[in-house]
Amino acid sequence: MHEAPIRVVRSGERSGKLKGRQPDERAVAEVRGLVGAAPAGGHRRDLLIEQLHRLNDAFHGLHDHHLVALAHEMNISMAEVFEVASFYHHFEILRDGKQGAPVTVRVCNGLSCEMSGAGDLLARLPAVLGSAVRVIAAPCIGRCEQAPAVLVGQVAVACATAQRVAEQVGKPSPSEPVAGFIGYEPYRTAGGYALAAAVANSQDEAERILKAMEDAGLRGLGGAGFPAGRKWRIVREQASPRLMAVNIDEGEPGTFKDRHYLEREPHRFLEGMLVAAQVVGVEAIYIYLRDEYHECRAMLQAELAKLQSNPPCPLPRIELRRGAGAYICGEESAMIESIEGKRGEPRMRPPYIAQVGLFGRPTLEHNFETLYWVRDIVEKGPQWFAGHGRHGRSGLRSFSVSGRVREPGVKLAPAGITLRELVDEYSGGMAPGHELYAYLPGGASGGILPASLADVPLDFDTLQPHGCFIGSAAVIVLGQHDKARDAALNMMKFFADESCGQCTPCRVGTAKAAQLMQAQVWDNATLEDLNQVMADASICGLGQAAPNPVRCVQKYFPHEIS
Repeated sequence: MHEAPIRVVRSGERSGKLKGRQPDERAVAEVRGLVGAAPAGGHRRDLLIEQLHRLNDAFHGLHDHHLVALAHEMNISMAEVFEVASFYHHFEILRDGKQGAPVTVRVCNGLSCEMSGAGDLLARLPAVLGSAVRVIAAPCIGRCEQAPAVLVGQVAVACATAQRVAEQVGKPSPSEPVAGFIGYEPYRTAGGYALAAAVANSQDEAERILKAMEDAGLRGLGGAGFPAGRKWRIVREQASPRLMAVNIDEGEPGTFKDRHYLEREPHRFLEGMLVAAQVVGVEAIYIYLRDEYHECRAMLQAELAKLQSNPPCPLPRIELRRGAGAYICGEESAMIESIEGKRGEPRMRPPYIAQVGLFGRPTLEHNFETLYWVRDIVEKGPQWFAGHGRHGRSGLRSFSVSGRVREPGVKLAPAGITLRELVDEYSGGMAPGHELYAYLPGGASGGILPASLADVPLDFDTLQPHGCFIGSAAVIVLGQHDKARDAALNMMKFFADESCGQCTPCRVGTAKAAQLMQAQVWDNATLEDLNQVMADASICGLGQAAPNPVRCVQKYFPHEIS
């Protein structure tokens, strides 16, 4: 056999072949049909995730030839496209001609759903639905009061059974607005946006509103609890242009309060958002909504269009961005990275995003619910909000209550209420056949407490002495038939799946801890070594808080692990 001669390319001579894989014409045409032809100046790099969603929705996954074509159309490297596409759970990369399933069914395996039989449902569905349907486990989808919850494509199925899921697969249909939904016209008729218009017309001074926010004592309701008024002042003092990022990526297991309010009164939130933007001097707003809230996204797009077509006052630029299934993007700097079209990896701080945030500009970042209360606080006065509270605390809290209670759901209650009071007065008591055994006061990150501590006030700064924190007020209640160790293992598996992988202590530590926690008798010394390293050496709150459930089981439930 004769070998082909080797051609030597001399200096200054082109080889005649471009480096790397080149797009084929058909793939380019298909991509252009979805993302459009490049505008003058080219496609915006920060819209990469939005473009990936268009491809993923249209072709039930991301084919490699489409990724090559997208990189070509956006004038970025294939490596940049692939590293982003491979980071998010909701993008399925298809290679070697593999075809994606026309329907994906996601069965939530969060703690509340697991307690309601999600594991059995997940095991049964493949046989019931057949091989044409892709059935996968999914982390908490923000519907814990509807456990077990399932997503069939983009439609949620509450209190799911195999039959209900099969019926939804057979004839998918968009859901109707929830009872009590208030759209744009009814909201304005009832006086909505009068405050935003007054602020825009300088009838209400920014300083008065800032003072009201500070006097009300409103703290960030996404989990960190930073005083909202102080945050406004900090960003307002920065050089313009200033931006705003709104976090509706509530991925903390057990949390669904933002969805609850968004489904019912989106314009109360939007008005609070506009007031904050006007007071701080924001030029553009980016709303980041988790991908699991498909119905909310469609509704919010429609309501934003109504607001923009008939505005009550001059509006800043508002962009609605779609998450792609990554819990870490609930962390403010990771969310900003995602809005910029990148992997959702947390940033090192300082600088803080109030100074150097989105696109390098000073950024006001807020959770949905924080903005939801702005109108009431300004119109009713700060004492209206601060006047609520129990056991020496002040304000209102929206508790997402799930688990072994008779009436799960969002409970608006005084800050400082105890778990026992929350269950008995707001949640209809314990579910039949269950007695209070333990509870999680702040979702996966907030730790686990025994029933003997059910009279501790639930608020910021009250739970830390017990090794827990309130976070986003996601309360999951366990009964006497449940085990705290099982709850802790469920949470650690969640952390292991959701770690962004940037920090080795978190990436390796969560997976190793989950492995150790499956033993009948825990190796407490090794687990504590892992806990300490994760808490000390992780960049963001995921790795820092991952040890909390483990340490609580070791402290309060030693009989379960020895």
